[in-house]
Amino acid sequence: MSFDPGFDITATYDPLGFSFGPGVFGPEPELRTLDAIRASLRDPSCQGPEVVYAICMDVGRGEDLSAMVARDLLFGVVTYSKGLLGKEPVRSQGHIHAVSPSCGASTCEVYEIWSGAAYIYMQESAKDKPGRCFAVYAEPGDVVIVPPGWAHATIVGDVTQNLTFGAWCVRDYGFDYDDVRAHGGIAWFPQVEDGKTTWAANPAYEPTELDIRRPRAYEEFGLKPGISIYQQFVENPDLFLFVSKPQTAQDLWQGFEP
Repeated sequence: MSFDPGFDITATYDPLGFSFGPGVFGPEPELRTLDAIRASLRDPSCQGPEVVYAICMDVGRGEDLSAMVARDLLFGVVTYSKGLLGKEPVRSQGHIHAVSPSCGASTCEVYEIWSGAAYIYMQESAKDKPGRCFAVYAEPGDVVIVPPGWAHATIVGDVTQNLTFGAWCVRDYGFDYDDVRAHGGIAWFPQVEDGKTTWAANPAYEPTELDIRRPRAYEEFGLKPGISIYQQFVENPDLFLFVSKPQTAQDLWQGFEP
């Protein structure tokens, strides 16, 4: 992979999944198929890779597991097929993080790109008025935070390459797809034209603008650029408590911009 994740894990592409080095734990990957996400695509009848992505929730070094569990944190890893779903780049269907029983709130997610490129797309709401919408273009080593309660989707940013990333999540995570599916997808559909990603508004939502940008540093959360987010947890296990206990960073979520 292009960026060192901070522990011994390798993405595999045929088949999609991961291999774990000595002392690293992780489950068999769950495979998300094209048929499973069709309802949220611009063209639900499109052709594309049968397996869109492979996800392993709860991976890491065995020696770090107790610290993760004590803080209600979980590290997830995902790798995507390259290519297109019709005219759209390979992507996830989009969801909101459900309210987690451990904290009584929707939680945020901290992404870190390991290989390939991604648009981390997010919108404030999946109701008729989506609010502010962002598409953050991220490359290996970049970090992107999605705040609590926002609808979001991961989109392959370079369809000639597989995308792989890791992310900090709450341990008792849950996904709410209802409002996204009710609108036939997210508020802006990505599409590839002449090798470039462009965006088309989803008419099921009220009109809004899309802000396309690069990632920024998250100094207010104490994150350090250039050091893997897994290694930063090893050095300071309390650093990502804002993920599992989002209320502790309530002032930082007001007016948040990725």
